[in-house]
Amino acid sequence: MANAQTTSPLLDEAPAPNPPSIAKQLGLGFWLSIGFLLTIVFLAVFAPILPLEDPNKVAVGSKLEGPRAGLWFGADSTGRDVFSLTIWGARISLLVGFLAILIGFLVGGTLGILSGYFRGWFDKIVSFAFVTLLSFPALILAILITTLLGRTVFWISFSLGILAIAPVGRLARAQTLVFAERDFVTAARILGAKDSRIIVKELLPNVVIPMSALALLGMGIAIVAEGTLAFLGISVNGGLSWGKQILEAGSSVRNLQDGPHAALFPIGVVFLTVLCLNYAGDRIREVFDAKELAL
Repeated sequence: MANAQTTSPLLDEAPAPNPPSIAKQLGLGFWLSIGFLLTIVFLAVFAPILPLEDPNKVAVGSKLEGPRAGLWFGADSTGRDVFSLTIWGARISLLVGFLAILIGFLVGGTLGILSGYFRGWFDKIVSFAFVTLLSFPALILAILITTLLGRTVFWISFSLGILAIAPVGRLARAQTLVFAERDFVTAARILGAKDSRIIVKELLPNVVIPMSALALLGMGIAIVAEGTLAFLGISVNGGLSWGKQILEAGSSVRNLQDGPHAALFPIGVVFLTVLCLNYAGDRIREVFDAKELAL
């Protein structure tokens, strides 16, 4: 009688498929959004050396002329090239959005991580400061700062950056509170690691990803906020931004009726830019939150 061969059920199981890469998890929409944003940034940065019309040159086309070859976005009420105006306007709008969220990221993120790690009286003071900033009317604060300090790119960015401190700081604090209780932080303390090393080496790499997702969302908000300031007449002096361009294009009902393209094209670019920033930020948050839950 032949001996029956027995096999372990574990040997019969198919190997688990490899999880998709981060690039695949982020999806096609994310990479299309990043591609659009990189294109806008490239055009804005290299606008001075690209073959674009001078944005201040009038009579490039007829007054409120529609789009055509060589005048892709048409002309405005003075015959200026709307496409060139849109690219040059991106330089200030993107710079303001980037500097504003950078200020919020550095100041709010630093305070949030430190308060979440050390806690105690320092945490109470910082949390109270965050609540105070969130309670103050954002638009009034921005108007106050720009009126008192000036309407340069730096001060416009600074005023919007202050508004970003509290949201970024609260997120950094919440994430720090979560990761400060993890085993790898406890092990680092037991091994005698200094607080500075734990914060930089252990906490910061885990906190920076959700903060980066919020930074993309915040940059979109800052771009829209700069446009709001432009409509109130307190945007950047001596420069062109998307908000100022849209304001000039819609300065009269007649202009909007005879040449709506002069306002619609820059509005469309602002819409797509903010949409891509929001979508990219949401995808980063969703993918890495899912990874965190799976750990």
